[in-house]
Amino acid sequence: MITKLEEFKVLGDHRGQLVALEANRQIPFDVKRVFYIYGTQERIPRGNHSHYKTKQFLVAVNGRCKVTLDNGKEKETFDLNKPNLGLFQDALIWGNMHDFSSDCVLMVLADEYYDAGDYITNYDIFLEVVKS
Repeated sequence: MITKLEEFKVLGDHRGQLVALEANRQIPFDVKRVFYIYGTQERIPRGNHSHYKTKQFLVAVNGRCKVTLDNGKEKETFDLNKPNLGLFQDALIWGNMHDFSSDCVLMVLADEYYDAGDYITNYDIFLEVVKS
């Protein structure tokens, strides 16, 4: 599976901490869109889709959540529990975010602008696409 769990360098002193993310350095693509998810409920998952071409990088900047990635053959679950930990999700990987803490803010950086046609929301169709 093409995924990458990345721990970012934390810069800080007595005033607080800072994590810098730069396109094509810590983030392995040009960033065209950023969005964040918050106010989630612990037992209600998010995601449950794949993208034909969009690549994403997920960071729980506050709180924690789990992300399960699925390439159609194998699944792997990652615990995003530090604001300096990020997860790369390639295109054609099914993603499911779950087990959100009540204070979780999940930031997602994407290499494409929003396009509803890029989403695969039916798991059976996803499996057909990745097998072809």
